[in-house]
Amino acid sequence: MDISVVVPLFNEAESLPELTDWIRRVMKANGFTYEIILVDDGSNDGSWEVIGQLYEQNPFIRGIKFRRNYGKSAALNVGFEATRGDVVITMDADLQDSPEEIPELYRKIKEEKFDLVSGWKAKRYDPLSKTIPTKLFNAATRSMSGIHNLHDFNCGLKAYRKEVVKNIEVYGEMHRYIPVLAKWAGFTKITEQVVEHRSRKYGVTKFGFSRFINGFLDLLSIFFVGKFSKRPMHFFGTLGTLCFLTGLGIIVWLIGSKLYDIANHVKYRNVTDNTLFYIALVAVILGSQLFLTGFVAEMISRNSPERNHYQIDKTI
Repeated sequence: MDISVVVPLFNEAESLPELTDWIRRVMKANGFTYEIILVDDGSNDGSWEVIGQLYEQNPFIRGIKFRRNYGKSAALNVGFEATRGDVVITMDADLQDSPEEIPELYRKIKEEKFDLVSGWKAKRYDPLSKTIPTKLFNAATRSMSGIHNLHDFNCGLKAYRKEVVKNIEVYGEMHRYIPVLAKWAGFTKITEQVVEHRSRKYGVTKFGFSRFINGFLDLLSIFFVGKFSKRPMHFFGTLGTLCFLTGLGIIVWLIGSKLYDIANHVKYRNVTDNTLFYIALVAVILGSQLFLTGFVAEMISRNSPERNHYQIDKTI
């Protein structure tokens, strides 16, 4: 099979017939063998019923339905697991991504041998409240990841070599940073393609202000995991050592000062009467805990067998 198109969706019943028909026409015009995997992320507007109707009309459509809303990352992760095509295309269900971009994305993967091609919506139809934070996040991600040739990490329209989606794990809000996940999995041939950004035709956006906070936290998480997951003690050990030695140094200085005062018959205070003693004690304890707490918490999270377990209600 040439292409798997993965479409995560939440309450997009109105746009699905037009989107799938558009994809079908593009595939037929270019002679591609394909499948469309529609992942219903707990919709409550009848999207699943529409998917069932579309499946009856087009056997190349497949559907996966979550029992509740887990988020776009979960939908993509499950969709990636279900793909069978040599090239995987992801796109949003709101008709803001054009299926006409698919042939060129496919060509870049198959002929130019890229691992991942990310869309870049150079001209956007979003309000400033969305575009300005997006630019800031993209700049921060470029700096932290070292992927300097991408302008828009979060564009939903992307193409992947099959091996990429089978070797990365998307969770939390990590769909924003899939190129970073791919790079740290060893897939370094990453480029971008300018794509059309269409104005939304149906419904309203499903993302609120919380996505900026979650996105920032996930950026920090992905930076730490990518840089220190194989050597976490380089991070926690360094901080722990600095805290421990700082606290120990203060205690040694306090004890030395007291001994000096005793030797010179100078009036002195008990070490425990000095505020610095308690600051030093906290530093020593904190330094010891840094060796354990953060490391254990991160490793438990990354190795939990339930982290990417989602309740799937139905499949087609």
